[in-house]
Amino acid sequence: MFQDVSPLAERMRPSKLSDLIGQEHLVGEHGVLKRAISTGQVPSMILWGPPGTGKTTIANIIANEVKMPFHTLSAVSAGVKDVREVIQKAGGGRKSILFIDEIHRFNKAQQDALLGAVEKGTITLIGATTENPSFEVNSALISRSQVYTLNALTKENLLQIVEKAIQEDHDLKKEKVELKETEALFNLSGGDARKVLNLLELVIKSDESSEKIITDEQVIEAAQRKTVLYDKKGEMHYDVISAFIKSIRGSDPNAAVYYLARMIEGGEDVKFIARRLVILASEDIGNANPTALVMATSAFQAVNLIGYPEARIILSQCVTYLASSPKSNASYTAVKKAQSMVQETGDLSIPMQIRNAPTKLMKEQGYGKGYQYAHDYDLNFVDMEFLPEEIKNTKFYDPGKNPREEELRKFLKARWKDKYGY
Repeated sequence: MFQDVSPLAERMRPSKLSDLIGQEHLVGEHGVLKRAISTGQVPSMILWGPPGTGKTTIANIIANEVKMPFHTLSAVSAGVKDVREVIQKAGGGRKSILFIDEIHRFNKAQQDALLGAVEKGTITLIGATTENPSFEVNSALISRSQVYTLNALTKENLLQIVEKAIQEDHDLKKEKVELKETEALFNLSGGDARKVLNLLELVIKSDESSEKIITDEQVIEAAQRKTVLYDKKGEMHYDVISAFIKSIRGSDPNAAVYYLARMIEGGEDVKFIARRLVILASEDIGNANPTALVMATSAFQAVNLIGYPEARIILSQCVTYLASSPKSNASYTAVKKAQSMVQETGDLSIPMQIRNAPTKLMKEQGYGKGYQYAHDYDLNFVDMEFLPEEIKNTKFYDPGKNPREEELRKFLKARWKDKYGY
């Protein structure tokens, strides 16, 4: 039935920018990468985004479009020697592109080996990472590169990708494929184009009928039959970390420590696990138990010093503590609401009484006039308006329903009375 043994995702990998679905801000008509390619002035860059959003594809397209020699390394298996060999080859002829997948897995020495060649222009570096480059890529390397953020693919993007595969892939065109339901297909793929195409292919191969009608039930059944092991380089990496985070959020220390063990046994980067615990401590626990953030931050520092195998004990202590803590996402929700307000209303005028007045002219213009210093009043509090006039009395932070934040609610209600509805 299927003549080409390569996976559907590989067969459908775009070879030119016009075929790439998603990332319009980078490769669309006015996209920064499209402009760079059209002029032939492609800078060294770090492509940062979720898995399956087009990082490797963009790197390949750039190399094809600008007709430059293309070298690729995986940070999982390559060392300093491999990096130097590529740089040496590039130094002897035309300027080359060096694509490094999972560049966040390169240590400092490996990243440092790239600096001179990038700075001299011997190579154009394209690094791909799912991790925040600010944490995982040397600042010196970042300063010599442009960081481009790839967005998660929408369901509309995934639908376009799936329909394109059904209509254009030489093997799928022979099948009578009907997309009756797509929810399970898209949910299980998690916004990953590679995953959605390979799952589609799995469902079609599993169906022996002459007409392939894709339903949610078929997709779930096919996915459950597929036997997979934890692979820190593949899709299960993201499934396990998702289950890990959700287990802690759901206050189940038993499930959480199980998924922790899955990652440890799979050789997962200790910093990858610890960093997510720091994020979770603030996002999902927050002021319900402020000590959680202290614990997670200490664990992050400790595992960096200790390393495996002992780091597993520190991680287990932190994981079980966070899972057993009361939960609140009130702080996370507050900043999301505030950001939405800023995006909606723009740069509203800051009240004059709380503006800084470092110069005589600014004081004469009324900057800081009427400001009341809280420590001059009873309980170190004075009822003033701090928000811009257009959004005054807006409540962004609503303390969670847990003992610690109820204390915060009482404090705020005693100060602000009914102003914010605490």
